[in-house]
Amino acid sequence: MKFKIFRFKKVESTNNSAIRVIKNSNTDYGMIIANEQKNGRGQYGKRWISYNGNLFVSFFYKLDNLKVSLKQITKINCLLVKKLLSIYYKKEIIFKKPNDLLINKKKICGILQEKISKFNKKYLVVGIGVNLIKNPNLRNYPTTNLSKLLNKKVSKNEIEKNIKKIFEVKLNKLYK
Repeated sequence: MKFKIFRFKKVESTNNSAIRVIKNSNTDYGMIIANEQKNGRGQYGKRWISYNGNLFVSFFYKLDNLKVSLKQITKINCLLVKKLLSIYYKKEIIFKKPNDLLINKKKICGILQEKISKFNKKYLVVGIGVNLIKNPNLRNYPTTNLSKLLNKKVSKNEIEKNIKKIFEVKLNKLYK
């Protein structure tokens, strides 16, 4: 399985764009990439602060014929993003349930999953936001970004290619 890439300059949210693509096309496996996201969403209706230069991506794929449960795929999706970050950052990366990745007790990534149906087919949309070059300053939740941790700028294009490859390789193994 290969993810078809849908690239946008500006979206409301990559998850909303993924849902629109699912409903208006025959694509079963896609990757939405945006340079700018105006109204990114997090868990429980919280807003995801989307600074230009950071990673905003949503994968979508059919749940039919997956060999694992939705609960298992939630953990797998987090582990796949952790695998991506570990290519660049060699120290400890913590998974904080239900959907955050932390480095030095600071949030670097959030993941939002949404399940939708179309003509008796079930799809999972996996929205991923990674602070690559800038992070919000939140009062009750410390955050960080990859460039600050590495003391150098990271290539967003390289990260997009790596995360696509990581998701394709792993998900191919999870289908019957």
